[in-house]
Amino acid sequence: MKSNKVIWVFFVLMVLAQLYVPASMIWSSEDVLETGKAFKFKTAPVDPNDPFRGKYIRLRYDIDRIEIPKTHDWKDGEPLFVSLDEDPEGFAQIAAISKEEPDNTTDFVSAKVDFITSYEKTELVIEYPFERFYMEESKAYDAELTYRDSQLDSTQTTYALIHVKDGKAVLKDVLINGVPIRELVKMEQSQSTQE
Repeated sequence: MKSNKVIWVFFVLMVLAQLYVPASMIWSSEDVLETGKAFKFKTAPVDPNDPFRGKYIRLRYDIDRIEIPKTHDWKDGEPLFVSLDEDPEGFAQIAAISKEEPDNTTDFVSAKVDFITSYEKTELVIEYPFERFYMEESKAYDAELTYRDSQLDSTQTTYALIHVKDGKAVLKDVLINGVPIRELVKMEQSQSTQE
């Protein structure tokens, strides 16, 4: 009889642990969205030969590299912290990078070194944790096409709205000329069904 009670106690604890982990992740993301600072990350074109990936749009950012001294101790894949501020147009820009968590700002993200280039100048290329924008599968392909078209049109301003707080970042939306990409796709799909 005691062994049954012990089994039930362990079972209940296991269920609670399984509920706690995703709930805490959701709460953490919601906290960043509610209390973190919103940054507009201007996007950059992606490789057109990179095949569509399914339920998400692959994003690249204008601020994915920073010049570093030719003699440095950075390594590919190494974690780093990117401190952010805004340019005069209101878009995110890199204020500094560091190996240690900054203690003078909450406006930073945890990222990692993608690779180092050494051509005319030495640059560290940053891999951000928010390079995928997930969407409903029925809209994702159209969103990918809309996003790629906007990247080819220099009159379009495309950016990701990312909330940042204490190293955590949550990708809220992708916007083209201030309009969320979901709305643009919905309008395009509505127009194509009317024709």
